[in-house]
Amino acid sequence: MHLKNWSTATALIVIGGMALAHGDAAPQPVDTEGLPDVGEEWLIENPYRADKVGEETWAKAIEIGDSGYNQNCARCHGLGAVSGGLAPDLRYLEAEEYGDEWFVERFRHGYTQNGTTKMPAFGELLGQKAAWAIRTYIETRPDDGALDEHSDRLKEIRDDLDAMSDASGDIEALRAELSKIAQEVETASGAPVADSAAMRAAILLQGDTPRPSAAAEQLTIGLSAAQ
Repeated sequence: MHLKNWSTATALIVIGGMALAHGDAAPQPVDTEGLPDVGEEWLIENPYRADKVGEETWAKAIEIGDSGYNQNCARCHGLGAVSGGLAPDLRYLEAEEYGDEWFVERFRHGYTQNGTTKMPAFGELLGQKAAWAIRTYIETRPDDGALDEHSDRLKEIRDDLDAMSDASGDIEALRAELSKIAQEVETASGAPVADSAAMRAAILLQGDTPRPSAAAEQLTIGLSAAQ
C-alpha cells in the first residue's frame, strides 16, 4: 500500500488525534457506525485489514479503534498500546490469524488467574465490530524506536510546516517526503503499514485543502510519544 495513492478520505484516522488520557475504569461504549457488519458469529481473523476492506474502511477502523482502545484498554495496556509492564504489550501480537485468535478470545471472555479477574470480558459489552476496530488500531502501532532514524528530519519538517501557509508550494514536496518516511516505519506486529506520526501528517497535507499546522501538531505529538 502506497501513501501517495491514498484518498483524502483516509484522513479519518487523524480526526481525533492521538488520545492523551487513560481509559475509564468502567467499559465505555464504542461507536462503530461506518464499519461494515461482520455477522453474529465471532470471527477468528481480523475482517478490517486493508487488503480485505480497502483503505477507507481500514482507516475508519483505526479511527474507531483508537478511541475504543484509549477508552477501554489504555488503563491497563498503556497509552498507544505501549505497555508499562502490568499487562501484555499488545503491539507484538502477530498481525495474522494466530494473533487474532488470541486477541479475540481474551476480548470476548477476559482472563482470570487463581480466582482473580485480570481482565474483564468485553465481548458482550462492546461487540465484535468494536473488537476488530481495536485490533486494527493495535496492530498498526509502530515498533519501539521505529521513528528514531527519522526523528531529526521529522523535527525539521515539523518546523517547516509551522512556518508555512496553507498555499505554500513546498507542501507537496514535504507530503511526498513524509509519505516515503511513513512507508519505512515498521509495526511491532508485522502489519505492512504503521499508523505513524509521519503517515498522519502526510494525510493532513493531501488534497485541495492541506493543513500544515495540523500536520505539524501530529508530528509534535508523535515525536513526543516516541521519546
